[in-house]
Formats: sequence, C-alpha cells, structure tokens
Amino acid sequence: MATWTRTLAVTAGATALVVTGNVASHLLAAEPEAAPPDALAADPLAADLDAILDDPRLDGGQASVVVRDAATGETLYEHDGDQRLMPASNEKLLTSAVALDVLGPDHTFATTVATAGQRTGPILRGDVYLRGTGDPTLLASDYADLAAQLAADGVRVVSGRVLADDTWFDDVRLGNDWMWDDEAYYYAAPVSALTVAPDTDYDAGSVIVNVDPGAAAGAPAVVTLTPHTDAVTIVNEATTGTRNAVSVEREHGTGRIVVSGTVAAGGSGASEWASVEEPTDYAADVFVKALAAEGVRVTGGIGRGVTPSGATVVAEHESMPLSELMVPFLKLSNNGHAEVLIKAMGREVSGAGTWSAGLAVLRAELADYGVDTATVANRDGSGLSRRNLIPAAELADLLVAAQDRPWFDAWYEALPIAGASDRMVGGTLRSRMAGTSAAGNVHAKTGSLTGASALSGYVDDADGRRLVFSIVFNDHLSSKPSDLEDRIAVRLALHSETEAARVTSVDITAVELPDDVECSWVKAC
Repeated sequence: MATWTRTLAVTAGATALVVTGNVASHLLAAEPEAAPPDALAADPLAADLDAILDDPRLDGGQASVVVRDAATGETLYEHDGDQRLMPASNEKLLTSAVALDVLGPDHTFATTVATAGQRTGPILRGDVYLRGTGDPTLLASDYADLAAQLAADGVRVVSGRVLADDTWFDDVRLGNDWMWDDEAYYYAAPVSALTVAPDTDYDAGSVIVNVDPGAAAGAPAVVTLTPHTDAVTIVNEATTGTRNAVSVEREHGTGRIVVSGTVAAGGSGASEWASVEEPTDYAADVFVKALAAEGVRVTGGIGRGVTPSGATVVAEHESMPLSELMVPFLKLSNNGHAEVLIKAMGREVSGAGTWSAGLAVLRAELADYGVDTATVANRDGSGLSRRNLIPAAELADLLVAAQDRPWFDAWYEALPIAGASDRMVGGTLRSRMAGTSAAGNVHAKTGSLTGASALSGYVDDADGRRLVFSIVFNDHLSSKPSDLEDRIAVRLALHSETEAARVTSVDITAVELPDDVECSWVKAC
C-alpha cells in the first residue's frame, strides 16, 4: 500500500483509487484458541467476527465493535462495546442527526446585502453590509448573483465601504484541539459565518491552487486561484520541468501560500486545495470583485462591520436546505459543514454561535437517542479533534434510535454507500466492498485519523433483516485496517438466522487509501 503524507502534494488530474487485488493473507485470522468447538457451531457469526478481529495489526491496539438488530435493538455481537475510543469522522453521525432535529431538514442559511445609505441616481451613498449566517455552500457564482442584484437596481457606485458582517458566529476560527500542522489543509479550514467555497464539494474557506506549465522548460510555472482572490498571497517558486512534483503549502499563521517544485512541460498541470487564513475577508474580496465585474465601483474599500438594525436588504441568497446539504457533508466527510452546524445549533438554541454553545446543545439532544453522555466526550462536530471519545455501543444506540426520526430516509441515503462508483452516492465508500454482498447495501459513515479508523452504519443481511453496526479501531501502528471493517460488513451482509456453519472466507479486494485522513480530504475518492 502506498504511503500518503500530510503535505499538500499535487498530482496531475484526478486521483484514482487503485484496487490492488485479492487480499489473501488476511481473509480471516485463526480461530481464538479458547473457544470450544460447540460454541463455534452455536454462534458462527460471533466466531467469524472474533476471527476477523484476531488480526496481528490490532495487537496492542483497541477495538470496539457492536452489532444489533435494527428493529429490536437486540445485541447480536459485542467486542469491548463499552470501550471509549476516538471516533474520528464517526463523530459526524452525532452532529448530523442532532442538527436535523434542532435546525430541521428545511433549514437554510441566508446571506444578505444591506445598506442604511441613500440613493442619488446610480450612486449609493453609504456603506454596504455583506452579512452571513454560516452558509458553507456559497460559491463565487453566488456572490456574482448578489452583485448582479445590486447592479440590476441601477447602482453603479457605492460611495462608501463594503463591510463584512460575520457576527452571526463568534470569531474563533479553529476547532478545539485541532493540530497546528493541519491548519494549512482545506479539511481544517477556518470557520466563519461568512465564507466562500471554491467548488461544488463545498470546501468552504479554501481556494484551489492551479499550477500550470510555463512556455518552456525552466520557465516559472503559472499559478492561478479558483476563485480569483487577493485574500491570500501566492509565493511562486515552482518551475516548468519534466514531471509534476509540486508542493503547495500555506505558511503557519499567515495568508502566504508557497508553491514550489516542478510541473511537467506540455502537461495539463495540477491543482490542490488550500485553506485561507481569514475566510471573512476572502468573502468580502470575492464580492467586491463580483461588483466590479458588474460595473459597480466601491470607493471606500473593504472592512468589517455590524449590519444596522434598520438597514434595507438590497440583495439576498438562500442556501439549499439542510436535508440536501447532508449529501456532500456525509458522503465526502466535510469537516467544515460539521462545525458550521455546531455553531448554528448554538445560535439557534441559546443565541450564541460558538463551539461551546453548540456542543452543549449536541450533548443535551443525544440523551433522546439513548446515548449515555456520561461515557462520551465531544470536542468538535467533525471528529478532527483527537479528544472526542465514544464507545461503539453508544454509536449503535444512536443508529437504532435515528430510524424513528421523520428525516431518517434522507439521512440514510446521505450516508456513503459501499461500492457505488458515483462519488456523490458512494462517497468515501465508493471503492470499498465492490463486488460483494455489501455493495449497494451497506450505508455507513467512515472515520480516519492517524491511529484511528471507524465504520458505523446499516446493512441488510441475507434474510433481509436490517442490522446496525459500529466498528471503531484505535492505536494501531500499522497501515489503516479498513479492510477488517469491510470484512465485518460483508460478513454481516451474508448473515442468516438459519446459518449453521461458519463463513471461512470473506473475499474482498484491497483498496489503496490514505492512512491518516479520510480519502475525500485528499481528493482520493
């Protein structure tokens, strides 16, 4: 398996997941020595799952695994189910479910342009306020639409400033306990109530750095940004050479993005995503550029401000509903979406768009799912913090209880689906369990951090009975043991109440994935 590093290494074109062939060496580990033959015969499912977990890669590590009947909640299998472990992105199961309860599936995020100034023909005399409420899906084209609305009203000059109003949330940009060396990467982008997404994955708070070859070998590479913005400073040290070997790195604590290495002459170039330092200023800059494109000149520049209570709204944009946002959020394991939802819940319930207020709402609501919050630590909404802790049994509780919610069907479909090649269907499971009884069957959330891997969700067994499962691995020193999660899921898909013998071979293919992050975070799925 290839080694994935946490540098912003650029590859040409889309990165493909590589199927490396049948995994012959880890189909099922040896049976536990202490299990008597009659016990194995009595519960072949338990024996098979025990054998999968008896893998040397888990020696010295921790595994928490629970399988339940989805309809009754009956536990069919448990291995250290009460062990508190780091869930990685399985934390998003909690955040997404509670957000649908608190905010509602029809919740939208509004972005407005307002002014308290006066019109004199084509001149708007006064400041213009660009106000956000956390929409993580705002594209440059949406800011262009806001600008077009203002221009369509006949405004040609703003005799004042464009003031960015991000006060719907607080100004704490980075989540609790996030690692400083993640700061440059778009999966750890700063959170603001006013931001920009560069693409329809809705990677809010990031830019796409495009690196193309120059006119000839040895010439400087050509670096552009999507969207175009002056909110970051590009330091271009890259040259045109014989191969793509480009690094894109935002310097810690600054808005400087350094591009170095080489890009292949005559090639198609390469692209990488990088976080911006200050998403609010980024949004204001993109909006002012959109105004200029519409022939609207701003004389006073850009600043920050709070929209006056009596201001008149002159342009507005409303996001997709939360039920639709669940698709890119959960399929692609988008961290920024999770953190926006945490702050939005805090704002909704207590009037404070903060992590602390939102996490308090999360914990209060989890009790309605039967989750014992005394056994759970919640530090953020995405799972990027390494101080989140939850037992697999509590994740299973949530999955069982969620089935009774009115929004469950949409949430279930928003989860990644095993072996579904369309990335907005399969998501982070699009190349896993393909060609097995789990393909198109398993709907589950992945989770990946260094030393942590998880998979929790739903599978229909061979009898058509729906099962809930939660698998959380921690403290492994090997490459990510996601193939063990897949074997468990496939074995559950094969399960039948009438089975009398063990399944001694669960044949899956190995997939090349990054070891320490979700595959979607490096655009590998």
